[in-house]
Amino acid sequence: MTDSDTLPTLSIVIPAYNEEETIRPCVLAALNQTMPADEIIVVDNRSTDLTPRILDELIKQHPEAPLRVLRQDELQGLVPTRNVGFNAVTSEVIGRIDSDAVLEPNWVENVKKVFANPRVDAATGPVIYYDLPLRRYMARADDTARKAMYRLATSYKFLFGTNMALRQSVWEVIKDDVCLDADIDMHEDIDLSVHIYDAGFTTVYASEMVAGMSSRRLDDTPKDFYDYVGRFDRTYSRHGIRKRRLRAPAWVFLAVYPIAKGMRWGHKLRTQQGKLFPSI
Repeated sequence: MTDSDTLPTLSIVIPAYNEEETIRPCVLAALNQTMPADEIIVVDNRSTDLTPRILDELIKQHPEAPLRVLRQDELQGLVPTRNVGFNAVTSEVIGRIDSDAVLEPNWVENVKKVFANPRVDAATGPVIYYDLPLRRYMARADDTARKAMYRLATSYKFLFGTNMALRQSVWEVIKDDVCLDADIDMHEDIDLSVHIYDAGFTTVYASEMVAGMSSRRLDDTPKDFYDYVGRFDRTYSRHGIRKRRLRAPAWVFLAVYPIAKGMRWGHKLRTQQGKLFPSI
């Protein structure tokens, strides 16, 4: 067993914009870990809903927690907000999740163990769609698919924004090179992955590093979803990368979209029916 004293320190960065429905469970899951994070930084980007109030309440309710809330009001966007959080960390490893993510209770512990290996510079893992049925089955399927994609991608290993981590020392090397407009027409996490690879660092896939995420992206229209998936091509093209194998994540998303869309629609319908006709 790895001695906790030999494990690297870890900060979790959570960019947030108008996430009043999800930010509380997101932060609570980050707090309630088998091994605590050394720091949790939420960066609020001009939220106009109840997100700031909820964050203030969480700080008051957990005064001993290593929870910090920063504001990023200069620019609207995920990338500048993420960067403010990354630049503020005081730990050896930066964990990055979305504001609708719900981490598994052992996420921090497992990430620290992954980075106990000095050869690991960045890491990503599978997800559980917590608002879909058959969650554990879907998690195994997701893990299997991502492993296959990693085997296909012999270079430019991708990071998944909902569930990723990198060393603070890596960020210091690449932070001036990442594309500031990556969240406009690209995938900001893929852009980050490209810069990590080009700088000579090693990214790994870790099955034990599990995060829950919402399937709300499936509520997009088919046109919007296909445009979202098309960002894979646009990101790699922007960097002059033409390897077809790197399109594997896009192919997987397109293949599972009709099935996952049907599951989400059916789950929402059953939930609505349960509210209209509760059991007596």
